[in-house]
Amino acid sequence: MRLLLIEDETELLRSLASALREDGFAVDTASDGRDGLDKALTADYDAVVLDVMLPHLDGWEVLRRLRESKRTPVLMLTARDRTSDRVRGLDSGADDYLVKPFDLAELLARLRALIRRSTNQTASQMEIGDVRLDFAARRVSRAGEEIVLTARQYSLLEYLAMHRGEVITRTTLYEHLFDENESSFSNLLDVYVSNLRKKLGHHFITTRRGHGYCIEI
Repeated sequence: MRLLLIEDETELLRSLASALREDGFAVDTASDGRDGLDKALTADYDAVVLDVMLPHLDGWEVLRRLRESKRTPVLMLTARDRTSDRVRGLDSGADDYLVKPFDLAELLARLRALIRRSTNQTASQMEIGDVRLDFAARRVSRAGEEIVLTARQYSLLEYLAMHRGEVITRTTLYEHLFDENESSFSNLLDVYVSNLRKKLGHHFITTRRGHGYCIEI
């Protein structure tokens, strides 16, 4: 899954982006509201983490302009802890609101829940044949035996599972699995799909030639 992190505190931006990447997310960053809004409108993110106090455009204005054209899930992350600020954020179109300082585990859990809801996947687990995905624990098992996946392999599987029955183009997969600093349109996607098939069964992921990939089970 690909996130946009809009935060002007340099150290927090760096450390949080690193933590999110370690958890398997592809992360783009912006340190001011104008740049953040431009990226949020240009790319198709699975979620946006948005600070309120930002240079050039504050978080309220970024959210207002974003909501004019996109329904990307937004989690507001800010030191403003008054009830009126929470109400303003949620009423303005934010999907969640977390106050600094925060616990990283809670932030990750909230982001995972936001993304699941945005794809109408409200349950924390999914069964596809003899394969079980635990979205909360980020674990996969087959016939009761745990399958070890890399963070990127899991992200690919998770995205296809959340869009089960849909043909997902290669372009869409690249946009949701790789951040702005990574080289896209290589053979990496083919390698990840091949490795997943070895672990989950050759027919688990279907290739629609000229179109993309799909989980049809």
